[in-house]
Amino acid sequence: MIISHAVRHHELHVTLHHDLDVTNRAAAALQIQALVQMHRPTRVVVGVPTADPTPATLSALARAHRMCTSLGIPLTLGGASARTRRLLDVAGE
Repeated sequence: MIISHAVRHHELHVTLHHDLDVTNRAAAALQIQALVQMHRPTRVVVGVPTADPTPATLSALARAHRMCTSLGIPLTLGGASARTRRLLDVAGE
């Protein structure tokens, strides 16, 4: 399982269970996109497996962030370092 999710109080909480690589980054990004489109949350919270994720994980997170931004939905990261949050220009949880 790459990701899991829960919806609480109109917020979509997504957990990445391990860092992504080039073989599964697109699948994770597409899963997040499908969840956002299905639930139309007021906010998306993504829990990352490490404070400094791999480049492939950052790529999937950047894609999810762009999609959420285009829909006017804030995206925050849980478990990420300040450096990672700055790279993606997102808030922490």
